[in-house]
Amino acid sequence: MLKGLLETLRSMTEKPVTIQYPEVKRPVRARFRGRHILRRYENGLERCIGCALCAAACPSDAIFVEAAENTDDERYSPGERYARVYEINMLRCIFCGFCEDACPTEAIVLTDNYELTFTDRHQSIYTKEMLLEPVPEGGKPTPQKVEPGVYTRSIPIMQDPTD
Repeated sequence: MLKGLLETLRSMTEKPVTIQYPEVKRPVRARFRGRHILRRYENGLERCIGCALCAAACPSDAIFVEAAENTDDERYSPGERYARVYEINMLRCIFCGFCEDACPTEAIVLTDNYELTFTDRHQSIYTKEMLLEPVPEGGKPTPQKVEPGVYTRSIPIMQDPTD
């Protein structure tokens, strides 16, 4: 009995491990995976090219991507295509980071924001507008109008080494 009382007295003198949550927030670890964002280039164009590799890599099928073609009058990304519809169902997402690893343009990134709340199921579906980061300073919002052929790339033709 005396041993139990001594343990109680010792624990009363230790510093508590709890924090006052909304006022005091714990720092997150460097590799923490929280809320998703869709990144932009410095000129304001979206990095997402609508390839849907993130949706294919998602083990919980939480990502839906519908691609569309870019035009010179409406340019959203530097490539030929862009993500016209990009949705993530946060109730299905397991925050594994496979979408981040699969993206060839590093468009989708999991940030350190862990404060996600919903009052109904429709609020848990994050649309492209909710996921896109703000336009950087000096950039222009999408869609942009560009000169014809500015963002087309020429692919070099490989020469046959026997010629």
